[in-house]
Amino acid sequence: MTRRWLALGVLSLGVLLIGVDGTVLAVATPTISKDLGASATEILWIGDIYSFVLAGLLVTMGSLGDRIGHKKLLLCSATGFAVASAAIAFASTPAMLIAGRVLLGVAGASLAPSTLALVRGIFLQQRERAVAVGIWASVFSAGTALGPVIGGLFLEHWWWGSVFLINVPVIVAMVLGGIVLLPELRNPDPGPWDPLAVGLSLVGILGLVYAAKEGAIHGLSIDVVVAALVGAAALTQFIRRQLITTHPLIDVRLFTDRAFAGIIGANMLSILGLSGVLFFLSQYFQHVHGYSPLQAGVAELPAAVAAMVFGVLAGLATRSWSRRAVLTTALAVIGAGLGSLTLITPSTTYPQLGVALFVIGAGLGVAFAVANDVVITCVPPERAGAAAGISETAYELGTALGIALLGSVIAAVSGDRGHELLAATKSGFANGLAVGAGLGSALLLASALAVWMLLKPTAGRSALPYGCVDSEEGTLPR
Repeated sequence: MTRRWLALGVLSLGVLLIGVDGTVLAVATPTISKDLGASATEILWIGDIYSFVLAGLLVTMGSLGDRIGHKKLLLCSATGFAVASAAIAFASTPAMLIAGRVLLGVAGASLAPSTLALVRGIFLQQRERAVAVGIWASVFSAGTALGPVIGGLFLEHWWWGSVFLINVPVIVAMVLGGIVLLPELRNPDPGPWDPLAVGLSLVGILGLVYAAKEGAIHGLSIDVVVAALVGAAALTQFIRRQLITTHPLIDVRLFTDRAFAGIIGANMLSILGLSGVLFFLSQYFQHVHGYSPLQAGVAELPAAVAAMVFGVLAGLATRSWSRRAVLTTALAVIGAGLGSLTLITPSTTYPQLGVALFVIGAGLGVAFAVANDVVITCVPPERAGAAAGISETAYELGTALGIALLGSVIAAVSGDRGHELLAATKSGFANGLAVGAGLGSALLLASALAVWMLLKPTAGRSALPYGCVDSEEGTLPR
C-alpha cells in the first residue's frame, strides 16, 4: 500500500511541473518583454504556444503511451522536458523562446496523460482512486496557481530564464523515483500505429486553435479562414477514420454519450473562462497596483492553497454526495468567484481580490478532480491514456483560448489596439479584466447547468462501454 502512495508522489511531480510551466510566465512577461524586446503578439504567442502544442498532441501521446507503455513514455518525456527547459532558460530572442516553448509542449504532451493513466492503473479500488485522483488534481491545480509565486520569487534574485531551470532538479528526482516505484502499464493488444490519424488529429486541432486565436486578436482574415477550414476538414477525416478502423487512437463513440461529452465540454468551457482571468490578474497586480513580480505571485497564493486543500477533499466529498452534485456545485462556485471580479477597478483592495481567489481556487480544485475521475473511470485501465489525453486536451485548449480571447478583450476595452497590450491604461486594463471576468463567470455558470442536466442518472443503463457508475445516484446517463 505504501508503495502505491509513494508512486503517486512521483507522478505528482510530473503534473506539478506541467501546471507550473503553464503559468510561470505570467509574472515574467513584463521582464521578458523588456529584455528581449518582444512585441504584444510575440508575448501572447510566448504565453499560449505551450498550451497549444499540448492540446494538439495530448490525444496522440496518450494513445502512444497505451501502446508502448506509460512508464517508458513518462521517463523519456521527462528527460526531454528537462532538456527543453534548460534550452529556454538561455534564449536570446523571442523567436528562440517561442521555439523552446514548442519543444517543451511536445515533451509535456507526452508527460501529461501518462501520469493520470498510471494513477488509473495503480489504484484499482474506487475509493482509493477517487482520493488519488483528488491528490493528483490538487497538485496540478496548485502548480498552476503556484507558477506566478515561484516565478516571482526567482525574478527577485535572478534573470527570467531561471524560472525554467527549476524544472531540472525536480525531473531528476522524478526519473529516479519512477525507475524504482512505477509499474509498466500498456495495452496488451494495441493494434498497429496509425501515422495518418496522428497527422489528421494534429492538423485539425492546431488549425482550429490557430483560427480561434488569430481571429480573436486580429479579426477575420484569409489565413484565419483557411486555418479554420483545414482544421475542420482534418478533424472530420480523423473522426471518420476512427469509426472504421479496428484499432482507433481514441474511441470517438465515447462522445455519443452525453455524460462523457458533457464532462469534456464543461471542462473546456470552465477553464476557458478561468485561465485568462488568472493569467492577466497577475499583470493587473503589477501594472495597476505596482506590485513586484514576487508580490504579484504571492497575491495569487490563496487560489493555490484552496486548490490544494479542496482538490484532496473532492475525493472524500464524492463518498457522501453524487459526483453530479459535487461537480455542479464546484463549477457554480468558480462562476460566483469570477462574477465578483466584475467589480474590479484600479482602487479595488487586496482583501476583496484575495477572497475571490480563494473561492475560485476551491471550486477549481474540486471540479478538476471530479471531472478527471469520471473520465478515466469510463474506460478500462489499458485505454486510460487515450481517455486522459482527451480530458487534458480540453483543459489545455481552454487554457490557451482563454488567454488569447481575454487578451483581445482587454485590448478592445482599453480602447487602443495600436499600443502594446500590457501598456494599456490602468483603468482600461481593469475594465477589460472586469469584462473578461463577466464572460468567464457566464461560461462557468452555463457549464454548471449543463453538467447538472447531462449527468442526470437513468435507471439500469450503463453510461459507457466500460461503465461509469455514480456511487450515490446509480448509473450516469447515456
